[in-house]
Amino acid sequence: MIARVRNPSLAIGVTTVVAIVVAAILGPLLFRADPLSIDLAKTLAGPSPAHPFGCDALGRDVLARVLSGARLSLSISTVVVAISLVVGSLIGGVAAMSGGRIDNLMMRGVDIILAFPGILLAIALAAILGPGLIDLVIALTAMGWTGYARIVRGEVLALRERDYVLAAESLGASRSRVLMRHLLPGVVGPLAVNATFGIGGIIGAEAALSFLGLGALPPTPSWGNMLDAGRAFLLVAPHLTTAPGLAIGLSILGFNLLGDGIAQKVGHRA
Repeated sequence: MIARVRNPSLAIGVTTVVAIVVAAILGPLLFRADPLSIDLAKTLAGPSPAHPFGCDALGRDVLARVLSGARLSLSISTVVVAISLVVGSLIGGVAAMSGGRIDNLMMRGVDIILAFPGILLAIALAAILGPGLIDLVIALTAMGWTGYARIVRGEVLALRERDYVLAAESLGASRSRVLMRHLLPGVVGPLAVNATFGIGGIIGAEAALSFLGLGALPPTPSWGNMLDAGRAFLLVAPHLTTAPGLAIGLSILGFNLLGDGIAQKVGHRA
């Protein structure tokens, strides 16, 4: 008899995320169609053995573009989450260790940023900076670091009262050493959960900005600009929006299930 899976969210999330990452890395090597190659003779062609997801308005292979878009989306989301995690952790940790006016000033700044809906802030910054991948990363990072700052600050404030932290401080350890060696390692679990959810959120936000023309610009394949290009052909070529739409949905679902599974595991260990 097959053993019961104790954490189905983790199992399904890992399977989905691994499948997406493998497809993004190995897909272009196994399916060698050029995502930028134009063939007007195949304009809006439906799915076929040669083109499993069909072709777009310029005769470009949709599957090749979805796979290329996967690499772009995963790369951007990973970079954004990594930068947001580092910046947010440092700000939250410094605020908690400093206390007093510095803590209040820094966290009021965080509250001001959190007062704006994240996606609207990203849209505003992307519109100001202009379209492009670097500007897209800056806009998405600006909306993502605050959550990590609040998590780290709360966890550090709680951990500061632990005996091993008080012992390190009594032995003369500096605040920076206490923070880096004794406090931040204690928030790895909550940060891992938030980062996993964050990747899913950034995938959706990147697609939204690209859909609006504020992210990756054509001909660079992006799930968002593929949706934008395909919406004019919803009735005659629904495969143009179905493929990138499913890719976005499965990616977000996979990372959300993975985050939920990690949260359950961290909770059990705690």
